[in-house]
Amino acid sequence: MIDKHGFRANVGIILLNDGGQVFCARRCGMSAWQFPQGGIKRHETPERAMFRELREEIGLEPDDVEVLGATKGWLRYRLPKRYIRYHQQPLCIGQKQIWFLLKLLSADTSVRLDLADDQEFDDWRWVDYWEPLGFVVPFKRNVYERALHEFADFVGGMWGISAYKGSPRN
Repeated sequence: MIDKHGFRANVGIILLNDGGQVFCARRCGMSAWQFPQGGIKRHETPERAMFRELREEIGLEPDDVEVLGATKGWLRYRLPKRYIRYHQQPLCIGQKQIWFLLKLLSADTSVRLDLADDQEFDDWRWVDYWEPLGFVVPFKRNVYERALHEFADFVGGMWGISAYKGSPRN
């Protein structure tokens, strides 16, 4: 679903473990690490899309996680011009995302990266809460920073994670 401004509706997933670390996965055949994310299909709610993407990308079911929260609204990023497919209609210039904060209830062994027909990730790891800001691709950094900031008070209260020294960009 691409809106009239050219943004594709999408969900992002920040998955926490018992220690307050976040789940990051490496895109197949690349050195790029990111949070799970994916498009919202027509007539699909953001929460339903999140659970579908959770299963497709990392093999987790609704019973494997607890939903702790969602961003208050859409967070947007623009694609660099080299990634825009100008020949496709409707034209997609970026993504608008609702982010979900989840806690893993199952064992780490529940994570499966090989369930999708078109596997997206080939490795995964737990990292400190703010660490993804140092390695996510630059055009997604602002959205990651805004999503992590929006959940920071909640996560900090539960796991004692200190505030990020940077400031969210608008």
